[in-house]
Amino acid sequence: MIRIGVLSDTHLHGFNQGGAVIERLAQRYFRDARIILHAGDIVDPDVLLPLVDRRIYSVRGNLDPPRRGVPDRRIIEVGGFRIGLIHGWGTAEGLEEKVLGEFHAEDLDCLVFGHSHVPLCVRRDGLLLFNPGSPTDRRQAPFHSVGLLELGATIEGRIINIDD
Repeated sequence: MIRIGVLSDTHLHGFNQGGAVIERLAQRYFRDARIILHAGDIVDPDVLLPLVDRRIYSVRGNLDPPRRGVPDRRIIEVGGFRIGLIHGWGTAEGLEEKVLGEFHAEDLDCLVFGHSHVPLCVRRDGLLLFNPGSPTDRRQAPFHSVGLLELGATIEGRIINIDD
């Protein structure tokens, strides 16, 4: 079993403010996750320093400045599964269709996205659509959250309510 920690929309600034938040999240929810996906709006990459002992894949969110090596979208292959990673843009209405459109020609098993701050874990025509929500800014979501993907015979997602 491969476990992947999933974050999005952390909106944190600097290691002193954000690094401690990320470190607590990693220790509590991602202990067994050697891979971390961040679906954008990191804002300051220094907040990810507590995760340097893991493989981190991230994409640029609409609030992230352009950075070398951080694309707008990417595909990761892990454990025989293809995972698309993108942030999203515009209003939350129609967001799923927008991000799906960016990968229309790709054969994916899972599509991870963010932007709306609203957690989502659903299958659509065999594709797992996964938005971990936000651990720091819930906006319209019922709770702050992170996500966990578990890869075995299938790929499964779990939204974790961190307000509990």
